[in-house]
Amino acid sequence: MNIDLKSMSRKELEKLLSDVKKALSAAQTRDRRDARKAAERAAAEFGFSLNELDEDTPTKKARGKAPKKSAKPSKPKYADPADPTRTWTGKGRQPNWFRAAVEEGIDPATLEI
Repeated sequence: MNIDLKSMSRKELEKLLSDVKKALSAAQTRDRRDARKAAERAAAEFGFSLNELDEDTPTKKARGKAPKKSAKPSKPKYADPADPTRTWTGKGRQPNWFRAAVEEGIDPATLEI
């Protein structure tokens, strides 16, 4: 089926487009109907109807979302020798006091708690 689109007028092309859209819609409806029939046959093999299977499946609203677990805060691994209340877990960005201590030549192992 070869159609020479270049030789067609705008009205002919619009008519063709409309016809194609109608044909696509009809094909989709036909495919949906065939899929439903196949699903009904498959459900019937197990002794169910599609409606029975639909009722057993929880909807998105009924399922809801699983509650998020809050992350436990990490335990501090390093403490500032000048102020022991300032600590760092060793994760994330280095605090200024830690960075300054390392630049002064202090071994990070000596800052461990």
